[in-house]
Amino acid sequence: MSATGFLTADELNALLPGTFPGLLGIVIDSHERGRLTSHLDVRPELLAPNGYLHAGTVVTLADTSCGLPTRALLPEGASGFTTIELKSNHLSTAREGRIACVATNVHAGRTTQVWDAVVTNAESGRTIALFRCTQSVLWPR
Repeated sequence: MSATGFLTADELNALLPGTFPGLLGIVIDSHERGRLTSHLDVRPELLAPNGYLHAGTVVTLADTSCGLPTRALLPEGASGFTTIELKSNHLSTAREGRIACVATNVHAGRTTQVWDAVVTNAESGRTIALFRCTQSVLWPR
């Protein structure tokens, strides 16, 4: 990892085993400063009892895709960050296949960062969810 906190997609993927995003099967495809792409393969364990993709799975993919690249944009001296607000609009769903996410930074300030993410059906390109989150920048006490 560089001094600026930038991790490559491979380095980010190495952080996931043994964590909730890792259990879901989230894979980071690319990471550049202010942008991250990811995906996960839909499997029966990720469905709600109604047979459709659980909304929490979609939110976790989007939140993870926004959270992982946050560190690379932290101001010098910050000790970390935490999600303080998130919102998702679910427009469609899936029962199988792969879903993909593109997360982009909208604002990287001294006290907050704002990220947008779009989750799509990887095969059809159809939008599954629109997501926005705000990260609080943490400072040492």
